[in-house]
Amino acid sequence: MRKEYTVTYKSENIYDNWVHDAYWQFLIIPLENDTQKLKEFDFSNSLHCIDQFSINGFGFNTIKVHPQNKFKNISFEATFKVLKSKKNLPEQTSFAQVESSWKEIGSLEFKIDFEQFLKVTSLTKIPKEKQGLFQFENYRGVFENLKDLNHWTHSHIAYRSGVTDTTSTLEIILKQRTGVCQDFAHLFCAICRQNNIPCRYVAGYLNHESGYLGDSQMHAWVEAYVPSYGWLGLDPTNDVLANMNHIKVCHGKDYNDCSPLKGIVHSLGNHTTTHSVVVKNHQRQIQQ
Repeated sequence: MRKEYTVTYKSENIYDNWVHDAYWQFLIIPLENDTQKLKEFDFSNSLHCIDQFSINGFGFNTIKVHPQNKFKNISFEATFKVLKSKKNLPEQTSFAQVESSWKEIGSLEFKIDFEQFLKVTSLTKIPKEKQGLFQFENYRGVFENLKDLNHWTHSHIAYRSGVTDTTSTLEIILKQRTGVCQDFAHLFCAICRQNNIPCRYVAGYLNHESGYLGDSQMHAWVEAYVPSYGWLGLDPTNDVLANMNHIKVCHGKDYNDCSPLKGIVHSLGNHTTTHSVVVKNHQRQIQQ
C-alpha cells in the first residue's frame, strides 16, 4: 500500500536596501530510497537565476543559488511529488537476539563503523547533572528500548513553539522542559548515544492530517540503529514510529547538518524572511 503526496515549499526574502551579493544553499529535496520515490520535482526563483545542483557531505542533494545582479527581494518555490510505501517494522526480539544484539553493540568494530552517529555534539550534549535520565535495559531488545525512549521523550518535554531556536542546547531544553520537534530529536539522539546506540537526526516533511504536532515548515525526527534490522525511524514529538506520514529529506548528527537553508547575504539594513510548507495527501491509497 502506498500514498502519494505533493509538497510545496516557499520562501520569500525582502531587504530594505540593495543586495549586491548573495549565496544560498537549499537542503529540501526529498530523498529517494526503498520506501520513498520522487516522481516530480520543480524549483524556481523570482530572479530567474541559474540553479546549481550538488551533493553535500552526507550524500544528499542540494540546490545552490547565486544571483548575478543586485536586488531587493527574491522568492523561491519548490514542488515535489512523492510516493511513499510502508516500511516493515522489526519483530519482537527473542532472548537469543537480545544477547547477540548487545554483544554486537559492545564490539569495537561496531563502534568504529557507527562512530559518526555515536559522537556527542554541542546540540546533543546532556549536562552532567542530568546524566542517566533514561537507561536502556540490556535484558530487553534494542527495539523495545527505543519504543520506551520514544514515549519517555514525548512525555518529558511539552511541545511549545517560540520558546527555543536552532541553537538551543539540551541544558536549556531540560531546564524548561518545553520545545519543538528539533529539541525532541536532539534529546532522543543524546540518550541513544549515551547508551551506545547510533542515532541520527532526520529532517523532512510531515503529513499533519492525523493531528500530528510539528513545525509547519520542516519537521524533525530520528533514526536509531537496530542490529539485524537497520535504521529505524521514530518521532518522539508525536510518540510514533516514522513511516508513511514522514517524508525524509536528509539526516545528520544534529540540526546543523540538516538546516534546510543556509546563505550569505551582503546588504545593509533590515530584512524579512518568510517560509511555508504545504504537504497535500492525494487522499488515495494505491494498491501495489
